[in-house]
Amino acid sequence: MLEELAKHIDSRLPFLKGRKLLIAVSGGIDSVVLTHILHQLGFSIALAHCNFQLRGKESDLDEKFVENLGKKLTLTTFTTHFNTNKYAIENKLSTQLAARELRYNWFNQLIKKHHFDYLLTAHHADDNLETFLINFTRGTGLEGLTGIPVINENIVRPLLVFSRDEILNFAQENNIKWREDKSNAETKYLRNKIRHQITPLLKELNPNLLASFNKTIDHLNQSQQIINDKIEEISTEILSKEGDLLKINIQKLLKLSNLEAYLYQLLKPYKFTEWNDVYSLIHAQSGKRILTKFYTLLKDRDFLLLLRTNEKSSLTDEHFIIREGNNKITTPIQLLFENVHTRMIIDNRSIYVDNKLLSYPLILRKWNVGDYFYPTGMLGRKKISKYFKDEKISVIDKNKIWLLCSSKNEIIWIIGKRQDRRFLPTEKTTELLKISI
Repeated sequence: MLEELAKHIDSRLPFLKGRKLLIAVSGGIDSVVLTHILHQLGFSIALAHCNFQLRGKESDLDEKFVENLGKKLTLTTFTTHFNTNKYAIENKLSTQLAARELRYNWFNQLIKKHHFDYLLTAHHADDNLETFLINFTRGTGLEGLTGIPVINENIVRPLLVFSRDEILNFAQENNIKWREDKSNAETKYLRNKIRHQITPLLKELNPNLLASFNKTIDHLNQSQQIINDKIEEISTEILSKEGDLLKINIQKLLKLSNLEAYLYQLLKPYKFTEWNDVYSLIHAQSGKRILTKFYTLLKDRDFLLLLRTNEKSSLTDEHFIIREGNNKITTPIQLLFENVHTRMIIDNRSIYVDNKLLSYPLILRKWNVGDYFYPTGMLGRKKISKYFKDEKISVIDKNKIWLLCSSKNEIIWIIGKRQDRRFLPTEKTTELLKISI
């Protein structure tokens, strides 16, 4: 296996040579064998082990084993401890997802701090088959059936072409010691159930199962690449970006032969799960939205708008107080207040008001349903929502707008847009105040 892995690296992974590599080592047979082989081949490697504190003393023994392995091979070894159960509860994750998130976050920190070029994991061909079957039983798109990638950004999996049996034989022939996780024998987990009950039956039906499976994975990846090429082609017509905002043109989307399939491909990088709700947005009323942990997808007239959830604009009860005599504020926006004697050119970045007509303290806030004002240049009053609609201000943009109000909650200025005429200066004005962005 040593020679086979050396040839595999020469042909498929030559970029690993001469690079600084970090190996994720659990103490199990796969990662320990990977460590021994790469050490024998003379690669520059270090070890990283996570103690998830899920198996009591066994977890501590795993950590000690990896530390001793590093000492035996004179390799730099990094270890860390996680309160995985606490993290899972706080972040509403399963234990498995919590452990995955914790370890990869830590690995990335090590890579940046110590300037590693690649992270290596010891996934093998049987892991790949199990992942395929898990995704298949849960329901997935084509991408979920393309298996574990050999290369995923800076993560490389050199053992994916080898079976579990090949790894076991190498370990036994070379008298390599490893730690056995007893939970791997339990069938209460789906992966273990597939490993111990389903895969053996499939291998009995086809002794060359893994070879056949690898061919299937290659074909599926080729099909996925065709899809990727097509999505990249139509993206130039359907998608547009305005800063961090992604806009999907609904009218152009509707002209496609299978818009749901295209929409899925366009949005799958953003981790949506309720796809029926996503598809229903196409025909929903403006303002309807779907939230995930990281993103908001919002219907706005002829577009679906995608933005990061922590940057989304939404109605808020947050108020900022501006007391009389303040000549400048910087939060949440920057405003200047200047006592002047004459009115200069007026643009939408500044207004002039009669200071005696204002009731202090002033309030800076977002708009609320039912808000109205008396627009300059118009008779009567108008609802803010109607003004936004008439001005064709998008849902995203209107919720970024701030209102400057009096202490009586009278709107003085839709900042950057339109002034309220009730506070305009007249010939009798003796205290002229300029307010500008």
